[in-house]
Amino acid sequence: MDSSGLRSENVYFEDRAERLLRELQAAHGVSRRRLLQLAAAGLPLLAGLGRRAAPARAQTIPTASPIVKPLPPEWFVNFGSNAEMRWDAAGELGDTIPNERFFVRNHTSTPPIDARSWRLRVFGSGLRGGCDDPGHAVQFSLDDLRRLPSRTRTAFIECAGNGRSYFASQQATPAAGTQWHLGAIGVARWRGVPLAEVLDRAGIRRGAVDILPAGLDANVVIAGIDHGHVRRPLPVEKALDDVLLAYEMNGQPLPADHGFPVRLVVPQWVGVASIKWLGQIEVADRPLYSPWNTTFYRLTGPTYAPDEPPITCQTVKSAFELARGAQLAAGRRHLLTGRSWSANAPIDNVEVSVDGGASWRRAGLHENDGAAWSRWSIPWRPATPGVHELRARATDAAGTTQPTAVPFNDGGYAFWAVVKHPVLVT
Repeated sequence: MDSSGLRSENVYFEDRAERLLRELQAAHGVSRRRLLQLAAAGLPLLAGLGRRAAPARAQTIPTASPIVKPLPPEWFVNFGSNAEMRWDAAGELGDTIPNERFFVRNHTSTPPIDARSWRLRVFGSGLRGGCDDPGHAVQFSLDDLRRLPSRTRTAFIECAGNGRSYFASQQATPAAGTQWHLGAIGVARWRGVPLAEVLDRAGIRRGAVDILPAGLDANVVIAGIDHGHVRRPLPVEKALDDVLLAYEMNGQPLPADHGFPVRLVVPQWVGVASIKWLGQIEVADRPLYSPWNTTFYRLTGPTYAPDEPPITCQTVKSAFELARGAQLAAGRRHLLTGRSWSANAPIDNVEVSVDGGASWRRAGLHENDGAAWSRWSIPWRPATPGVHELRARATDAAGTTQPTAVPFNDGGYAFWAVVKHPVLVT
């Protein structure tokens, strides 16, 4: 081959590599810089360079980290297998949180899944002619789901432990687990198939009681005990109401860290119910159980009964879009902004205190337009230097107002008291 032919061939392969790089970015929600870093590390990202791959079919990128996407410290607090959104970086964002900015809650690590061979298996005694053997499951491919009627829903996903750190810092009752502040929440526009549609096509019977979705991430092992895949039952009433089998997030295929290729979205319920990397659903004519509704995600402790039911919904919370300990100039006007949300009803009003709760002023609510949380703002001109304690408390349309303290529970779940937010005025 002469030199001109060699140059042409090089250009051809450079163009193919460039196109494949863009496809990998679209498939996994990973930045171009991160892909090039992974390729330089020797990971087989560009295998199959000579054939075109559809973005929704690509396999997730292998990585030594429990989380695939980049976690720049200006956006996230990195807890290893979990990553918290920084509220002081959220003020620039709209009503939904972009995929690359969305918090991550993993019980183990993000698994590699090939969507081409992925199947959702639906089985159980709650189906017509069904049995408890997964080998006799009704199966759906990703293409099967995409051909079914779809629905788009804007909803928040919130970890049950969101706010856990405040049990220690505000109430002197520390709880084990990831020490979230308030950033274990995100709102996205989810598109997928109503779970009711899939259950109907699988042949759900009138006498069905519970469903048990299970993820494809690695088994969860705690203190030497293998609890199996993450799975948590849902009553059939909820499953048939508003639950989605989501395959898109904010108009893009689900990113790897957020459940690619399909996840559950269970509106208003704690995040563990929205199983990621969905692999199977058992439908039963009896109540179903797993460690995630018998051992974990229950309110236990001195003020709770032994038969306290598993947590389903979070309640009212508020967060400032401002760093804790932020420095603000005295004598100047500042616009304090934040967001409030409730799983039970829309936010009715938000009050803000700049003197540690001694006095309160009503904040202005922004146009909501169906968003899953309410954005608000209030002006403040601090006169005196020193440490000031900001507080925000919301009341939802059901009349529930954030309290000053909440009872302790062993898991550190459902902290919804008013959060003390110190700032330094200079």
